[in-house]
Amino acid sequence: MTTTVTAKAHTNIALVKYWGKKDAQLMLPQNGSISLTLDKFYTQTSVIFDNQLEQDQITFNGQTLTASKAQRISRFLDLVRQRSGQSAAAKVVTENHVPTSAGLASSASGFAALAAAASRAADMQLDNTALSRLARRGSGSATRSIFGGFVEWHAGHDDASSYAECLQDPVDWDVQMIAVVLKKTQKPISSTAGMARVVATSPYYPAWVQTANQDLVAMRRAIQARDLTTLGEIAETNAMRMHALNLSAKPAFNYFTAETLTAIQAVNDLRANGITCYYTLDAGPNVKIICAGHDTAMITRELSRYFDSEQLIVAKPGPGITISEND
Repeated sequence: MTTTVTAKAHTNIALVKYWGKKDAQLMLPQNGSISLTLDKFYTQTSVIFDNQLEQDQITFNGQTLTASKAQRISRFLDLVRQRSGQSAAAKVVTENHVPTSAGLASSASGFAALAAAASRAADMQLDNTALSRLARRGSGSATRSIFGGFVEWHAGHDDASSYAECLQDPVDWDVQMIAVVLKKTQKPISSTAGMARVVATSPYYPAWVQTANQDLVAMRRAIQARDLTTLGEIAETNAMRMHALNLSAKPAFNYFTAETLTAIQAVNDLRANGITCYYTLDAGPNVKIICAGHDTAMITRELSRYFDSEQLIVAKPGPGITISEND
């Protein structure tokens, strides 16, 4: 009997970033990272293995992908088939409720959902730690989207030692993010290509690894202490150091737009006026503002001077992976 398995995974935004691989095949990062899973952005994926199919059939947001566009997903399914002994092609239906390739962690939720649905459909029955290892092979940050709340990805040194674990879920204190969605089009250079260029050419990369590892220790303490100010300060500094690496690469590149700088300045102005808020950015132009829920109205009112209301999305700490089966 064939079973359709559906998994839902939420995006996560790194507070201490991973930016650079030490093993591209195993997707092992140069340094560990800590993130917050968000409730607002998610991917839902259904998978069934079917002996009647001649090749994998991938549907993404209602569109059937060509073999070339589905290649990355099929390679991941090959890994599942290899580990499970499943030989059939798969039908995959994915709905992505995240702007794709815009720096809002669409690949994280996407491959977390795919890993969960495909492995269960292949009867692998993985626990969440093993699932985070598997998801990592599709997209590094997907390893963190298996879990809800605050999550740490241990860099590790091989496949077994590189996995994520939950630091705090549920999150029982007042912390959230406001996403300023500036651009929904594809970014100028992919995360994979960008970080590879940085590792190969930035003279500052060794210092990044050292300071990021120090940030991990401080961020764990801030989360445990429920200290929004320290958490925000670490996240903001860590993000800007990551983007400074991009400017120091050869050739240099960056993900900022004029609107990115406008949002950053708005956060600086709010903070100068006594509002506890901080920004972070991933590989894209969008700005995520770390703040307390009780300051939402004041922050969005200030941001509405520069951005439309639909560009401002309030996201709270979100849940871990959910899986359901339908025979």
